[in-house]
Amino acid sequence: MELGAPLAGVRVVEFASFVAGPSAGLALAQLGADVIRVDQLGGNVDHRRWPLSTATGESLYWNSLNREKRSVALNLREQAGRDLLLELATAPGPDAGIVVDNAVGRDWLAYDALAARRSDVISVKVQGRADGGGAVDYTVNSSSGVATMTGPADSSDPVNHVLPAWDLLCGQQVVSAVLAALRRRDRTGAGAQIEIALADVALAAVADLGWYSEAAERGDRVRHGNHLYGAFGVDFATADGDHVMVAVLTPRQWAAVGAATGTAESLAALADSSGSDLSTDEGRYAQRAQIEALLAPWFAARSTSDVHSALTAAGVLWGPYRSTAQVAADFAANPGGEPVLARLDQPGIGPVISANSPMRIDDAYSGTRPAAALGADTEAVLREVLGHGDADVARLREAGIIAV
Repeated sequence: MELGAPLAGVRVVEFASFVAGPSAGLALAQLGADVIRVDQLGGNVDHRRWPLSTATGESLYWNSLNREKRSVALNLREQAGRDLLLELATAPGPDAGIVVDNAVGRDWLAYDALAARRSDVISVKVQGRADGGGAVDYTVNSSSGVATMTGPADSSDPVNHVLPAWDLLCGQQVVSAVLAALRRRDRTGAGAQIEIALADVALAAVADLGWYSEAAERGDRVRHGNHLYGAFGVDFATADGDHVMVAVLTPRQWAAVGAATGTAESLAALADSSGSDLSTDEGRYAQRAQIEALLAPWFAARSTSDVHSALTAAGVLWGPYRSTAQVAADFAANPGGEPVLARLDQPGIGPVISANSPMRIDDAYSGTRPAAALGADTEAVLREVLGHGDADVARLREAGIIAV
């Protein structure tokens, strides 16, 4: 018997902007849920967020994070529009009544307002800070301590990172919260009020890595540039001016580095002269600068292609450095080389590089579908989910609650 998508039949209403909430909605949609994204008429605050398509000016960001979903646009400045959102969020059905939002401070979408309409509603709200204060990924990162651990060893300036890692982690916490609450409701009939603060996600992640405990014992960690901490790993330049990243986490990988580069004897001599046990992470970490100096000439004397071949043949743990443009070019040249990526024709933009869910279920990727145009599914959703007829739709259109 062929099994359907794991969340087929589950309906989630998403009223969230930026990355955390929408990335959660995308992940749930890729698992088969019917995710209904609700925006203000004309688009929410992230509808025009960069990057934009140079060809059409449309947001590549918005259309990437909101694919797979149905799009509803309502005039939420009016009570009638808010009532429609509340009705959608609390519509009946054993696999419905699930809402994900980041509408902090909007009492009309608070848990009490939702539970008054459906007692077993599942409400997952993304916040900036648990105390109600505002925060985004960039401010959370700066206050987590990570920006002072990142960057060149000879600099004391904080270094921001471009990846919204805390937003993405928060989105996966939202997915976990939805699935856990749905499981509990299936067993007990109880709904759930769940709040997830972005700042809490960051602090918990750093604490779970032991970094705060380390700092409490030893003070701030010294920066290491591109060197790994507590093991050996660093980038090397090839004769072509490219770079590769080499990491050593096991004795087998350490032996492979010596074999690939022909430096096994030199590395053994370093171990003898330094008194360091280079078969251990600690020993290699203590001698990281000396190891780098011994290995660097081998890389510098060889082409990128020869380096890649030799490292792979020896079983070294390594990876190339690629720019985003190089990844895109590699995908164009060999679409099957990264099967999680997919080419997609996005209406209003044209061909884009999209992605399947990284989960391979029954040994298959999820596939990917384009984002709906803003508000494209409004009438269909109102008819299907709320049972509105032609007269209701016409009345809402005339009142300016939905688009004309």
